[in-house]
Amino acid sequence: MTKLSRSLLTSAHWGTYEVKVSNGRVTSLNAFSEDKDSSPIGPGIVDVMDGPSRIMAPMVRKSWLENGPGSNTSKRGSDKFVQVSWDEVGDLVANEISRVKHNFGNEAIFAGSYGWASAGRFHHAQSQLKRFLNCVGGYTSSVNTYSFAAAEVVVPHILGSFREHLDRSTSWDSIEKNCELFVAFGGVPLKNGQISQGGTGNHIQRSSLFKARKAGVKFVNVSPLKSDIDDRIDADWIDLRPSTDTALLLSLAHTLIVEELLDTSFLNNYTEGFDKFSKYLLGKDDKIPKSAAWAAKICDLTENKIINLARLMATKKTMISVSWSLTRQDHGEQPFWAAITLAAMLGQIGRPGTGIGFGYSAMNHIGLNRKEMHYPAFPQGVNKIKSFIPVARITDLLENPGAEFNYNGQKYTYPDTKIVWWAGGNPFHHHQDLNRLIKAWKKPDTIISNEWCWNALAQYSDIVLPCTTSLERSDLSLTPKDPYLVVMDKAVEPVGESKDDHDIFKLIAGKLGVEEEFTENKSPEDWQKWMYDISRQSAAKEGVELPSWNNFVRDGWFKIPDLENQTIMMEDFVKDPKKFALSTPSGKIEIFSETISKFRYQDCPGHPFWIEPLEWLGNPRNSSQLHMISNQPKNKLHSQLDHGSVSQADKLNGHEQLLMNPGDAKERKLNEGQLVRISNSRGSCLAAVTISNDVMKKVIQISTGAWMKLENGICINGNPNLLTPDKGTSSLAQGPIAHTCLVEVEAL
Repeated sequence: MTKLSRSLLTSAHWGTYEVKVSNGRVTSLNAFSEDKDSSPIGPGIVDVMDGPSRIMAPMVRKSWLENGPGSNTSKRGSDKFVQVSWDEVGDLVANEISRVKHNFGNEAIFAGSYGWASAGRFHHAQSQLKRFLNCVGGYTSSVNTYSFAAAEVVVPHILGSFREHLDRSTSWDSIEKNCELFVAFGGVPLKNGQISQGGTGNHIQRSSLFKARKAGVKFVNVSPLKSDIDDRIDADWIDLRPSTDTALLLSLAHTLIVEELLDTSFLNNYTEGFDKFSKYLLGKDDKIPKSAAWAAKICDLTENKIINLARLMATKKTMISVSWSLTRQDHGEQPFWAAITLAAMLGQIGRPGTGIGFGYSAMNHIGLNRKEMHYPAFPQGVNKIKSFIPVARITDLLENPGAEFNYNGQKYTYPDTKIVWWAGGNPFHHHQDLNRLIKAWKKPDTIISNEWCWNALAQYSDIVLPCTTSLERSDLSLTPKDPYLVVMDKAVEPVGESKDDHDIFKLIAGKLGVEEEFTENKSPEDWQKWMYDISRQSAAKEGVELPSWNNFVRDGWFKIPDLENQTIMMEDFVKDPKKFALSTPSGKIEIFSETISKFRYQDCPGHPFWIEPLEWLGNPRNSSQLHMISNQPKNKLHSQLDHGSVSQADKLNGHEQLLMNPGDAKERKLNEGQLVRISNSRGSCLAAVTISNDVMKKVIQISTGAWMKLENGICINGNPNLLTPDKGTSSLAQGPIAHTCLVEVEAL
């Protein structure tokens, strides 16, 4: 490694850090000099890089090694592993790919690999895997994300795009200077704002929130969790019943109509189909007005609270923020659609500090007033295989080869999967109803994973390829979501026999005769220099001069200059709706979508619609149960570093914390710190009780991310996805519905 005059740097999705090394080991990760609110997550990796959970060499499940593909698949998760050499494991993988390609075709290879492994632009596990598989003929892919799949599909029908508007969210600066009322459906969870995909140089969510409050912005937290917004913000808390956001939004819209508080000029000039939607709101066809009185019963709120909120929103400069979590419930398309419609009725979209926002503090880059930049990704090539699944339908794929499924107006067919290859993700964290997934997981002939630690994915694999962590290789953090470009230094040598993903795929590509196609005769450093050079050219077109490669490596980081003007989402469209027409059929905001209506989905009509969830507290049959909110953790990203010191320090006697209202604890005779079993018909897990008024009655909260560890069918570590239902949000998006979940809680 080259001797540097500066501190070693690394970048992760949760921040940039200075790395300290002693005697060939990483000893600490310290806050980056530019980061004013550094995340505590990063140092969690230090004690586990070479700890007992580290995978030191290629491993193959004993039954698979002895008897071949498809052998004793019921032993996945319990069978012993046998250490083999890299040369041997390369042959095994290459031979298995050749067998499946020849006998079943490339569509029988599913490249799961839901991302987040590394913030590095080159060592991006998904890109490396998919480039390799494209070199050998392609693979069945997945589309959309667990974060907000429902929005990814429905919002383009409403606004012409989702990602474009998400990445141009109205800046916190504009909110601070112009907003009067900030209504946050799902709150402004600062714990989520620690993260930004691809890395972040300076965390701005906390300071931005407090600056806005100091400037006089009034906040309203619409959530079952009071803790979804910092107590010091002094937000009004509307503790509505979980899974009823759409009903509340519809009733607010109804109040605007009947009290003549809506902006008809905005609706006439910028929207399409309001007349059809208003008929539904007023109950013209079904004889059920979606009034405040109607919603009060559904949402477990008072009628006056709803009416007063609608009046306040109509008389103030109002920003509506909808958290990404709202999409992760049954019919998760509807809250975003209803919120966009409500914002349009208020007529404040495209104006400074107001309108609609998709999840402030969902990530650090939301509301960051940054210059739009375009950087290259590691080229994946062309996938010749057209079969795909919506990302959250992995269990359906494995269970139902040949079955049809609906998605966004079309019918598709699940292929017959023989190989599942995961690199850079953990389905036993992300996915729902894990007991059902475990059963389906037995069906493929071969499961391959690139992993660095013995999490559930590795344990349930047949072939485990040990990969490096980002501290054991060189890379670049070049994300268009953040103004900081960061050199990711190789701090230490790879632990054990681990290889980086690129070298793993290069080895196997060589055995399949496609090494040159995969590498293009470039080394990892060659690729990184190429990516940086393209980035310099792209930046120059935007009027930004990036330093030379040598100067960039010398300095370790570079910051893109701030924008002079405030970012205001959809500002151009509102200024000139013809010149900057939206990419919808009408060119306008489609409150009613003729396209979706023609799909004739009973579970997703052509305008915002209240549909009773699969399970919820409003059903009298569920009166004895509690609603479980399994949200993002504060001490890790998803399940990454759950075994590290930071995450472990937040557990109670080794167990995840379960937040419970004092009234519910009293009814169940539960005490602070007591170990309990959370259960329903799908599964069960253990957790330790924390009694708090930060959660409304009849609701419990447990963070996701605990590594699944089953004993007698119970997850003793507290993974809530043993209990969450595995059903699509609707036929439109087929997104996950983890937040639609009722449970029982009892003392052990």
